[in-house]
Amino acid sequence: MEPSRPRTMTAVTYDRYGPPEVLHPAELPVPEVAPGHVLLEVAAVAVSSAEAAMRAADPPVARLATGLRRPRVRVPGSELSGRVVEVAPDVTDLRVGDRVVTATGVRAGGYAEYVAVPAAATAPVPDGVDLVDAVAVVEGGLTALPFLRDHGAVGEGIRLLVIGAAGSVGSSAVQLGADLGAVVTGVCSTDHVDLARTLGAVEVVDRTLVALPEWPGPHDVVLDAVGAASFRRCRRLLAADGIYLTTVPDVDALVRTPLARRGHGKRAALAFTGLRRDEAKVADMRHLLQLAAEGRLRPVVDRRMPLREAAAAHRHVETRRKTGSLLLVP
Repeated sequence: MEPSRPRTMTAVTYDRYGPPEVLHPAELPVPEVAPGHVLLEVAAVAVSSAEAAMRAADPPVARLATGLRRPRVRVPGSELSGRVVEVAPDVTDLRVGDRVVTATGVRAGGYAEYVAVPAAATAPVPDGVDLVDAVAVVEGGLTALPFLRDHGAVGEGIRLLVIGAAGSVGSSAVQLGADLGAVVTGVCSTDHVDLARTLGAVEVVDRTLVALPEWPGPHDVVLDAVGAASFRRCRRLLAADGIYLTTVPDVDALVRTPLARRGHGKRAALAFTGLRRDEAKVADMRHLLQLAAEGRLRPVVDRRMPLREAAAAHRHVETRRKTGSLLLVP
């Protein structure tokens, strides 16, 4: 154990479901390092809409995963970056001082000064990539990349429409789509039109001025990164063999997803990218961070806020006006 290792830390916790105000700072013990794990001093952690929904238990069915009466995991935060400060004896590929990112799911406990995570769930942050901004690279990218690559088969010449082109997933999707050779159209609000263009969108639709029935088409892939539409509403925007992909569960997409894997015609699919195995996510994090190191993927950060302002961060996320990632910095 390192001599300078503190015994307690500041973390943000909650004991009941409710509005952002249920989040509050607390002094907790610094986690012990179990076999196969490393202790990180947190540099930044992303605040996601999924975490805000789990905190509010909205929809109520979320309680099946997080706890029926009260939250089982008191400290949220699943996508974070940090420096290694302690290594379990059986971990041989990480050393104290290494800069890493991780995305281990709802049990990570990243709203804290320190967190213990599986070593196998971390990816190194390359030189030239800011350790705080690295979180913004992987937060949206870990969703956008498998949606485009694995479910949309996005490549050279594919016509891609990204709904929510300025959010964390959408801003990543625009950039990754353009990098893969797709012809990208972005949909966003007036304030973000210029951003979408700089990220690689060939055409940008201002959703505040142009209603969905008037959006251009057809597209081979429509990625609804914010759950703003539906397969039925976007059907006319799809090419004959086009696919509608959504990051937000709805009954229509759930029913159609198995059908999308076989047959042709206009299809819809939903994927739970956060439930993939750690090794798959680590491979994607390495790829995304390498793109960032090469200047091919730009981290989009709405703002950095102190850890103790987690409640205010959740309130901002719930406005649905966030640009890219919102990061808490201990």
